[in-house]
Amino acid sequence: MGLHLEQVVPWGRSLAEYTGMFALGTAELNQKLLDCGGGPASFNAELTQQGGHVVSCDPIYQFTKAEIAQQIRATYGVILNGVRQHLDCYVWREIPSPEALGKVRMTAMKQFLADFETGLQANRYQVAALPHLPFANQTFELALCSHLLFTYTQQLSLNFHVSALAELCRVATEVRIFPLLQLSGEPSPHLAAAIAQCQLWGLDTEIVTVPYEFQRGGNQMLRIRQSRKRFIR
Repeated sequence: MGLHLEQVVPWGRSLAEYTGMFALGTAELNQKLLDCGGGPASFNAELTQQGGHVVSCDPIYQFTKAEIAQQIRATYGVILNGVRQHLDCYVWREIPSPEALGKVRMTAMKQFLADFETGLQANRYQVAALPHLPFANQTFELALCSHLLFTYTQQLSLNFHVSALAELCRVATEVRIFPLLQLSGEPSPHLAAAIAQCQLWGLDTEIVTVPYEFQRGGNQMLRIRQSRKRFIR
């Protein structure tokens, strides 16, 4: 993949955050899961330690542990400075300050780094990127995708979003996307058209309010499920 590491801004989230972002209960956490665009999140490491079954895919996994760690160090301060300049864009509730945010994110990324090489060997971390995934049809019961689709509306076209959703629905019985806001904090203009396309494919769609909000107004996910009538092929 033609990805340069300096293009990547690593920012990992924890199992607790995933649980809130995607409204995951015990039943969901016991399913066969795909974390698409997982980056340096600790979700895979933490859930695996609890006996869960999850595969994370991201183009960043083509790089070594040392290379990813170096990029985390290089971008960490830049990200936090950006957050400090836009304090009103975030809800400082569970995470009370930019300094606390930095600790939460760094803890998650350190857990990821500690698990990365073991997870690579176990095929829990795989080098792949939307809109083409190297998995057979319906490999997973639930696919999760956070802070990629709809977040990067300005960078990723509607056609990309539609192709990515089709691919996620091909490899998983259910798909959950979070959040539904752009980086700017505004609703993604791709959302309505993407939902309409999913419904044309015969998929069931639902916008669900979740018990997580850090980006102000970002407390909803898109839930897409295979209809009993038709499956994506």
